[in-house]
Amino acid sequence: MSSSSTPPIIVMGVQGSGKSTIGRELAAVIGATFIDGDDLHSAEAKATMAAGTALTDDDRAPWLARVAQAASDARSRGELVVLACSALKRRYRDSMREVEPSLVFVHLSGRQDLVADRLSARNHEYMPTTLLDSQFATLEPLASDEAGLSVDVTAAPDEIVRLILKEIEQR
Repeated sequence: MSSSSTPPIIVMGVQGSGKSTIGRELAAVIGATFIDGDDLHSAEAKATMAAGTALTDDDRAPWLARVAQAASDARSRGELVVLACSALKRRYRDSMREVEPSLVFVHLSGRQDLVADRLSARNHEYMPTTLLDSQFATLEPLASDEAGLSVDVTAAPDEIVRLILKEIEQR
């Protein structure tokens, strides 16, 4: 894939859906830079989530702007970039597209019980499993008029990446 023809890709979904794993692997396969949106959260936001409190829309807005700006900056430099970011609501994605209109979203979609099972096997720095219910309640899957695709997370990571690449190349 060339940097001139490939828009910034946001791998989105609830916690535990595999955003970082799939994002890293996808970036490696296409020769892109990977940016984990978790690294762009403020210390205050991380502390709020670590305490088991979901962020409000106002809490998320500066973070979403930082993620979108990172994508836009990479595109401006002619770099391929893949970012991991929950981007759970349509209006979050719309606000991100205001910063970088070419964004393509890849929604990693899975059943809540499957994701909960995966979360039980990991220890995240600041995202307790108790926030999963609020993430699923907040999630607004991609609409048909949004640039992107949805991929089921039941397959192995390498298969998920193959599916993503196939879909992107067909566009």
